[in-house]
Amino acid sequence: MSSTPGTATGKLAGGILSVLIVIGAVALGLVVIDHANHYPRTDDSEIVANFIGIAPQVEGPILRLHVHDNQFVKQGDLLFEIDDRPYRYALERAVSEQDALEGQIADEQRRINALVSAVSVSQANIQGSEADVNRWAAAVEQARADVANAEEGVSRAQAEWTYASNNLHRIEPLLVKQFVTVDQVDRARTSETAQAQALKQAQSQLRLAQAGLQSALAQQERSLAMVTQSKAEHERAQHAVTTLEPLVKQRGARASAVETARYNLNNCRVYAPFDARVTNLTISEGAYAHIGQQMFTLIDARTWWAVANFREGQLQHITPGAKADVYVMSKPSIRFAGVVESIGFGVTPDADVFGRLEPGLPDVQRTLNWVHLASRYPVRVRVENPTPDLFRVSESAVVVIRGQ
Repeated sequence: MSSTPGTATGKLAGGILSVLIVIGAVALGLVVIDHANHYPRTDDSEIVANFIGIAPQVEGPILRLHVHDNQFVKQGDLLFEIDDRPYRYALERAVSEQDALEGQIADEQRRINALVSAVSVSQANIQGSEADVNRWAAAVEQARADVANAEEGVSRAQAEWTYASNNLHRIEPLLVKQFVTVDQVDRARTSETAQAQALKQAQSQLRLAQAGLQSALAQQERSLAMVTQSKAEHERAQHAVTTLEPLVKQRGARASAVETARYNLNNCRVYAPFDARVTNLTISEGAYAHIGQQMFTLIDARTWWAVANFREGQLQHITPGAKADVYVMSKPSIRFAGVVESIGFGVTPDADVFGRLEPGLPDVQRTLNWVHLASRYPVRVRVENPTPDLFRVSESAVVVIRGQ
């Protein structure tokens, strides 16, 4: 049976349409492949954020707990308070000990000043005693001169009296023979008496000068003793003068004790270090907080990332700074802008492929994998406009790299 012209035309049109559909499908596939290669996409990703454990730096009963689990807190918000009475008392004691040390330093300074004044006084006494020694030395020399003059006066008076006495004894016998007159004898006797009185007076002057010399010598000895005593007192005063160095060196320790006590007191009130979300709160008021024991966790709500695991063949189209779209599974209709921050350079080797590195020789697996799966490397994408209510740690996400 022969075909009609209409049927032949329909078959031709159908063949052409089939060819066009195949060509279109191939072209669309090529476009999709090119788009997938240049704009990598993965749903193997999750949301992450930094988080820290909140643990007290001082211990004691928790008086007030100002947060509850999963609460959003602002930077500087008060989280909890620990009983601060022991730390307040410790600060007062440290301040009191510091003040006591300063008072002790002031008292010691006044005592040292008094001792220094005593040293100055003893030095002045030494100088005064030495001046007295010099003055009495001069007085001794003057007394020696006076004694010498008195001795000369005695010698002169002794000679004159001897002459007058001899003259009297010589002319008295001549009076009987009337070789001399009575008047001459009387004058000689008067002269002898006067010279005897002058001799006695000279002798008295000598004894007075000798007494003055002995007194000057005694005063000189006394002034020398005073010099020795003043020097001994000066040496004792110098030895008594102490230094403030041992007390001054304690200032650092006392100041450190005050600052430590104040630091501990301030740590009785714990504040949020940044905008965060409280989680894993498993403690209540009245519990005893221990140093370093974690009470709850703060999730840093300032910055969120999507860690996307891309196949190694897609990494050539991903560079730091590239734009990205982030979708969270709790609200997949909302697109969040992101920026690629870094690309991972290492993951744990697959033991089935790589084997194990052990002491001795490498342990290489003797298996044959017909399907070789591409390794995936984490790409960290920072979300630029996160919504705190939607983003949660480990939440599933989809990341699409848009390029520069």
